[in-house]
Amino acid sequence: MRFKLSSLIGAFLLPFLSFGQTKKSTPPNWFNLDFQTDGVMGISTEKAYELLKGKSSTPTIVGVLDGGVDFAHEDLKDVMWINRQEVAGNGIDDDGNGYIDDIYGWNFLGNSSGENVEHDNLEVTRLIRIYEPKYVSVLPSTPLTEMERREFVAYQQMVADYTTKLDQANFGNVNYSRLKEELDQVIANIGKQPEEITLSDLNDYKTTNDRQKMILRISKKEVDKEGFEKFYKDLEEGVEYYKNQTEYHLNKSYDSRSIVGDDYDNNTERFYGNGDVKGPDADHGTHVAGIIGAKRKNGIGIDGVADNVKILAVRIVPDGDERDKDVANGIRYAVDQGAKVINMSFGKGYAYSKSTVDSAVKYAEAKDVLLIHAAGNDAQNNDIEKNYPTKYYTDSLDAIVGEASNWITVGATSSGLDNELLADFSNYGYKSVDVFAPGIKINSTMPESKYKEMDGTSMAAPVVSGLAALIRSYYPELSAQEVKNIILKTVTKVDKKVKVKSGSSSKKVYLDEISVTGGIVNAYKAIQEAESYSKNKS
Repeated sequence: MRFKLSSLIGAFLLPFLSFGQTKKSTPPNWFNLDFQTDGVMGISTEKAYELLKGKSSTPTIVGVLDGGVDFAHEDLKDVMWINRQEVAGNGIDDDGNGYIDDIYGWNFLGNSSGENVEHDNLEVTRLIRIYEPKYVSVLPSTPLTEMERREFVAYQQMVADYTTKLDQANFGNVNYSRLKEELDQVIANIGKQPEEITLSDLNDYKTTNDRQKMILRISKKEVDKEGFEKFYKDLEEGVEYYKNQTEYHLNKSYDSRSIVGDDYDNNTERFYGNGDVKGPDADHGTHVAGIIGAKRKNGIGIDGVADNVKILAVRIVPDGDERDKDVANGIRYAVDQGAKVINMSFGKGYAYSKSTVDSAVKYAEAKDVLLIHAAGNDAQNNDIEKNYPTKYYTDSLDAIVGEASNWITVGATSSGLDNELLADFSNYGYKSVDVFAPGIKINSTMPESKYKEMDGTSMAAPVVSGLAALIRSYYPELSAQEVKNIILKTVTKVDKKVKVKSGSSSKKVYLDEISVTGGIVNAYKAIQEAESYSKNKS
């Protein structure tokens, strides 16, 4: 879920992956704004702070389980959780918690020598690698036990999914690479840097082949929207994405777990990794952290949602699918360090050891910790298609046996109150997706004190995590379940149909047909409700 293709490139080259939603011009902090006052479907954060004037708050620790966080960022360094009991760099577990030099959090994707996992497989690749030796030669007539038959059917479904993904990746890898080669030649012939190229330069350019004509047509459209430099960066990301898909994500011969050096099949193992919470690629996690709690009103960068937060960085997501053991350990670590909210902007279509994650979710539930999970970016119905981890506890046959009371699943919306309000990439589900929150053109922090707009339910989830942290800061007497109930009860209902993807076509539905609450989170109304809850408890 960590990469979403540029809409125009995807639409032109890969119709089966395209997302064609119009990107409207919005203020960079629109997710904090109010519809009545500002004309955008933000969550009314600034309006909520008017209710909180003069009220004291306590710091709330938010665990950011992600791909890494740049703790030195100018807009995050003052809001990072710091383990004051640990002495940095001395190689000693000073606080005796089992994690050496965990100053800003912990990295479960590395080893004690400082090496880190950057790339990994998708979970479907890992599962096929396990099941293939056993089932690749099985015929319909081969005698199997009931358990083996279930595994064999699941394996066949995995192979079909894997084959589709690999075909798409190979197609994308070839075509994006060729297009970039042509565009690089065009840029070289023009004699300017990408940031300098204008529409006039493209109009004046004389193409030499059909592929150049195609890339020029795409480029001209993009210059009118967001500029040539943005388009070129999107193309670079596309090239890297498909290269990583073929070389790592879908490569059955590639397995990076030896870098970590743990006993991978021992799901009770807790103490492995290192203290490098930034890791080799902290873009996604840094962006998520900024949405939650980038320093407010400091005159630089952006304002996060919560104003009294401590970001605890827990690195568990590689370039590829996260592993269930790491997810479970990340949750447990964050809980043990005092996190009251945990953001999980990741997800995958398969699970290796769901029971291990379920156990960690129950641990967080028992410790009064609220978990916020992104719904996913596949434009799918999560009631039908799985997006792990989930709020449902299941048995060995994958039958639902309970539901976590401390869990919120978040879909993504855009800034305008129209039929494109629902982000066209966002997953949804009448039972499985609880609420929606802003997730398009969200400007936030990036490594090396930079900033960038990104799209995704990965951006919507931290908006809700920030709201949860805001409530828990000013009303610490409220439980995780009460905070969840407040957030779900006070959503902004939208009495207007939105466009939702349905297979290869689309249809129009109301938000209450594709989510539990049928609304977008609202900080102003949530604070009003929290105040009422608090008074009733006193």
